[in-house]
Amino acid sequence: MAEERVRGVRRGPGRPREERVTGAVLDAVVALVAESGMGALTMDAVAARAGVSKPAMYRRWSTKQDLIIAAAESRIGPLTVPDMGDFRAELRAVLTARARAYRLPGVDRLLAGVIGSAAEAGAERGAYRDYTARVMGETRHLLERGVERGDVRPDVDIDAAATLVAASLVFRMVGEQRQPDDALVESVVELIGRAVAVRP
Repeated sequence: MAEERVRGVRRGPGRPREERVTGAVLDAVVALVAESGMGALTMDAVAARAGVSKPAMYRRWSTKQDLIIAAAESRIGPLTVPDMGDFRAELRAVLTARARAYRLPGVDRLLAGVIGSAAEAGAERGAYRDYTARVMGETRHLLERGVERGDVRPDVDIDAAATLVAASLVFRMVGEQRQPDDALVESVVELIGRAVAVRP
């Protein structure tokens, strides 16, 4: 593999060390949760699994909650959907991408852990709110774009609609302990699409 030249600096193949450490730790979190649940998730266990030192972890994530959120965001992070000219098609793209991510090994337990950690004593509620705002940001954007384009009603409560979209898949997975599938995606697209559509 050829070396990469960036602004006069030659760099060999592979990720920089900082990025490798971060990736190893987040992968270790997901693997531990998938194998043994949130109860197995300690900073010691993650450090051992990732092959890094605890000080290296604490330099990146000062609390276990920060680490759990970072691991969740590595699997379920912000996404971008291009303008397809139709709100339902765009919503389907968001839900399909989310459902695919939720079906990855360990993600169901990990997301349940993210939600649970936000309710623990001493947890930073703002960190969880910030994470959900990032994850739900594209749905809000699609709704706003639909209003501007004219296929979403201008009086729609965008926050409430975005919450309904996100909650449908998360509750199916965490609350009902079932995988969100294509049938659920299509049902949500139909229900939300019908609720927010401009009336003829």
